[in-house]
Amino acid sequence: MKNVLILANGNLAKYFVEWMGKSRIFTNQYYVTCFKKNSECSSVPIENITYVDIDPTSQYRVGMLMDEIEFSQVFIVMEDQKEALFTYKNIRFIDKKIFIVLVSNGEHLDIDDENINILNSNEIMATNLYEKLPNVPLIAKNIGLGQGEIMEVLIPFGSSFAFKHVGSISHRKWRIVAIYRQEKQIFPNSATMLLPNDRLIIIGNPLVLAEVHKRVNLKQGVFPEPFGRNIYLILNMEQPKEEILLQINEAIFLSNKLIKTKLYIRLVNMVSLECIEELRTLENENIQILVTYTQENDNAFQLMDFDISKYEVGLFILDRTQFLKHDYKKYITSYKRPIYIFGKHSLFNIKEALLLMGTENEMESLSTSVFDFSESLALGLSLCDYNPEGDFEESKKIIEHYETLSRLYSFKVNIEHKRVNPIKELLNHEAILHIAPYNNELSNNSWLKFFSTNFSKHIMSIKKHPQLLIPVEK
Repeated sequence: MKNVLILANGNLAKYFVEWMGKSRIFTNQYYVTCFKKNSECSSVPIENITYVDIDPTSQYRVGMLMDEIEFSQVFIVMEDQKEALFTYKNIRFIDKKIFIVLVSNGEHLDIDDENINILNSNEIMATNLYEKLPNVPLIAKNIGLGQGEIMEVLIPFGSSFAFKHVGSISHRKWRIVAIYRQEKQIFPNSATMLLPNDRLIIIGNPLVLAEVHKRVNLKQGVFPEPFGRNIYLILNMEQPKEEILLQINEAIFLSNKLIKTKLYIRLVNMVSLECIEELRTLENENIQILVTYTQENDNAFQLMDFDISKYEVGLFILDRTQFLKHDYKKYITSYKRPIYIFGKHSLFNIKEALLLMGTENEMESLSTSVFDFSESLALGLSLCDYNPEGDFEESKKIIEHYETLSRLYSFKVNIEHKRVNPIKELLNHEAILHIAPYNNELSNNSWLKFFSTNFSKHIMSIKKHPQLLIPVEK
């Protein structure tokens, strides 16, 4: 749930609040100041709009409210431009970094602030009027087939696409052809990172683009998006029956925690057909059993290829022994999807997720997925800077990034600094979920990696904890 503060007065504010009531988006909670006493915007109470009877220009009153409630954004929608600017300065005094949307009534406001979006009401109206003139081409609508195969998408703050690299997002049926950022055009490559407020020009199948638009605007609790929608358990049937049942129960638990996901269970390495009917009893509208009768990996991988495409797989689940088989590790990592690997501790009993500090690109690329997953499973989140040399200076930007997301998600993150060996310290923890980034190097079985000082190359040596591996670009 996002808390949004709206400092409002006047007719524009009245219509704005009316539109919020009509939208029925209950993932936001709105707090509207000094509006209800002037005029009612709706005769029907709206449960996610709270009216607060305070002067929006009062620094003291607004500060008290912001101390009591953690807001992700502030909207300033006021008729008087001087009052709006005064209110903006008050908010910046209270919170230096909170994102602000300010409506200008036509004046050009020269404000040097990277965390503000100024909407000029005259420019917006003029743009809409201009598009109604005859013989004026509408961007994208009159280009190509004119069926919606070219679309502009804005990445909002908190989007599941924000801070992701272009290469880490599956887009076989669509492409990002341009990015507009701070009035500049960027032609992206796979290493380009998407940022909040980026405007993307995307091209592809109109139905696919409509789905992409939904994904971009999905924020919290959407994991495993944007990698896919559903969970795919690769179940090794050569294991003891007790292990098989434990893994199925853990996968079902995970599927129930993640919003609107289905669980597909692919049975591999069949040694007996007796258990299939027993497993079939688990099937329902959210669980499906898929049987692989062949013992050959190539044929099994062909079936998996079909599954991954058909069932919109966004998260792989499997046991460590199966994953570490070279063919499986190379195959699964090539899809660049998150991978959950069972550990000695079951996810049922885990209350904390732990993420070791890595490079800036890695940490930013996986951050929204980490917050989504941790919040969905109600796990505490710790970002641990374990450095044998005690050099914590390089992690300052990463910590600032995670603290910013913490405010946007209204989800606390614990920052920990220790001068220790990260692998040894990680092994000292009990009952945690270890979250880690991975790239193409994970599928490399070269013995030389055992001499590497890059701790990310040793993540598979940690067998104690269950692991969530999230793909990032190298």
